Amino acid sequence: MEAPNLHKPGVIRLILADSQAIYCAGISKVIALEEDIRVVTQAESLEQLRIALDQNSADVVLVEGELLPKGSRVIAEFLRIAPEVKFIVQSATASEEQTVQLFRHGIRGIISRSISPDLLVRCVRRIAIGETWIDNQELNWVLKAYRIEGAALLNPRTQIHLSPKEKAIITSITRGMRNKEIAYEMGTSEQVIKNYLRKIYDKLGVEDRVELALFSLHNKIITEGSDQVSAVQKILHS
Repeated sequence: MEAPNLHKPGVIRLILADSQAIYCAGISKVIALEEDIRVVTQAESLEQLRIALDQNSADVVLVEGELLPKGSRVIAEFLRIAPEVKFIVQSATASEEQTVQLFRHGIRGIISRSISPDLLVRCVRRIAIGETWIDNQELNWVLKAYRIEGAALLNPRTQIHLSPKEKAIITSITRGMRNKEIAYEMGTSEQVIKNYLRKIYDKLGVEDRVELALFSLHNKIITEGSDQVSAVQKILHS
């Protein structure tokens, strides 16, 4: 099969970061069968990954969880180098604490080392288009962390005022609507919605749509029935 052109629209540029050369070779063989995904380079350490991100244009990084130090703040550092890159962590065992920290620091998905080839490819494709790969167990862990820290996060913010329009935007996001759809519904432009979102993020002290949904649901800024997992899944796959 002819290798895909890296500059062709739709080709997902993937960096593999793994300390196990044999495992990395196996993943490369799986990816080589796909016409729309291309491994642009490989790294065996975090330092090599830093260099790879600096020297290569990439869309997705698949990184071995065991390479990451405890706390995983290194992901946030990598995102400063390459803010558009989306990170998937591949881990033999993902603990509750590790899972929560990884998502807080910006990774877009966690998968098992024993994931099937077809599911791995599907994960890469989904994350490349902006989705988040998270199962119900991991999502429940993240929700639990927000519940535990709720009091600490809530007390300084109890006097926060949100306008009716800001609340409407938050509700629309939790329904899984994109900025363009919200703008159309409200009779305004997509840029106006983006401006509102940035103000909302600043008011609530959150970083993205997922944190906004979690914070809003937990603190009853909006209501989405009793099933928080279902509500957040909407935004994860919007």
